[in-house]
Amino acid sequence: MSDLPEPRVRRLLSATDRLAFHRVAARSWPAAEPVLPRLSRAADHGLLWYGIAAGMWAFGGVRGRRAAVRGITSLALASATVNTLGKGAVRRSRPVLDAVPVIRHLARQPVTSSFPSGHSASAAAFATGVALESRGLGAVVAPVAASVAFSRVYTGVHYPSDVLVGAALGVGAAYAVRGMVPSRAQLPPPARPRTDAPVLPDGEGLVVVVNPSSGAQPQLLDPVRQLKTALPRAEVVLYEDDAGPLPKVLEEAARDAARRGGVLGVCGGDGTVNAAVPQALRFDVPLMVLPGGTFNHFAADLGVDTVADACVALAEGSAVRADVGRIRPLTGSGPDGGTFSEPVYFLNTFSLGAYPELVRIREEWSPKIGGPPAALLGATRILRTGRPLRAVVNGRLRSMWLLFAGNGAYRSAGIAPVRRHDLADGLLDVRIAHAGSFARSRLLVAALAGQLAKTRVYASAKAQRLVISGLPDDTQMAYDGEIAPAPPAFLLDKLPEALTVYRPSAH
Repeated sequence: MSDLPEPRVRRLLSATDRLAFHRVAARSWPAAEPVLPRLSRAADHGLLWYGIAAGMWAFGGVRGRRAAVRGITSLALASATVNTLGKGAVRRSRPVLDAVPVIRHLARQPVTSSFPSGHSASAAAFATGVALESRGLGAVVAPVAASVAFSRVYTGVHYPSDVLVGAALGVGAAYAVRGMVPSRAQLPPPARPRTDAPVLPDGEGLVVVVNPSSGAQPQLLDPVRQLKTALPRAEVVLYEDDAGPLPKVLEEAARDAARRGGVLGVCGGDGTVNAAVPQALRFDVPLMVLPGGTFNHFAADLGVDTVADACVALAEGSAVRADVGRIRPLTGSGPDGGTFSEPVYFLNTFSLGAYPELVRIREEWSPKIGGPPAALLGATRILRTGRPLRAVVNGRLRSMWLLFAGNGAYRSAGIAPVRRHDLADGLLDVRIAHAGSFARSRLLVAALAGQLAKTRVYASAKAQRLVISGLPDDTQMAYDGEIAPAPPAFLLDKLPEALTVYRPSAH
């Protein structure tokens, strides 16, 4: 007798499901007839979501790009789960279309299992992934996702339970992705140590250099217009090529800001921000960073995603101290007995080996084919033709594909650095990908399997300094996205808490 309730419950749920389906079919939906069938077709193979993600990437700024990547990644996991496990585990026939008006029928009827709904899983996964990174964008996407899910019942290709279970799987996929790669809101902000900085509510004393050639602007509004509206008394210098070298313009701006007892501002990508660091250190002025490039890693790690974020921080006098990475070319016998020439600074990352070549190829081809395809081209070319680099690292000869040093410890997803918890931890995050038999393949497999720490071709450590020597004459180095010839020998170290930078107090 104990087995009887289960079939009864199943029959009750099935009857309720079919009743809801028929009520949707029987009801007249005049406003939906020209929209929902088209929307349902647009979501085939995820094309609708890929299009929305492309728009978010192009016009949504830093948060939009993060949301687009998280949404598409969540969609991919949900789609794989539904198509490989869900539909194979439960074979359910599609609803009979007799009750559904012909005007709603799709031109091509799906033939796979009705349970669960793949369209609903993809829609829910994308919308949830976007919302986990940006609530505002999630609120915009959610009604579209709900409409796609409902369209599957409206057009008669799914029962309501197919849609509900598919949506639940999609939400679960988005949270599974967040478990593997936490969203920015989950990670503690790098807010230590806070420090005093000038409070400039109207911008008096602020001198901002804006570099319009840094890359795609992350805001839809012109950052110069935003600055002048929020900080009407700030001096805004629009950098142009005929004004001379950018470092010289930044030097004049920093000198002017120091004379006023004010602040040096810089709007551009990571390379432009990097160029402002020596001047801020030289004239001992706080730095206001405004995101204005294709990538804005330092600004993002600060929690400054928009021009408005930076303006609020300046008006509140909210600032922190940050470490500055330093590359010190070495002449002589060693770091203790030799001498150093003029240092080069970095705020984010330094690297030797494959990555500088990847950046070079990306910079060469991105104006012709776009950033992501250019990066893919670079990675493909390096995998096919790249050669390992031989150098002496802390007195030991190494053959390696990559040497990476981060200004602060990074949280990682696989081999890729994602975000820093602390911008003033006094540490270099050192990672080396060694050369050897099938090293590139072994490294890739280990990264995908989450087993980097267990493979001999990859090593990582936290250090305060690193001595590198014996580099070939044609070696290139990359720092903060810039490429330059590497010195034959140099010392990597840090200036602890050397830079005062504004960031919103809410973060």
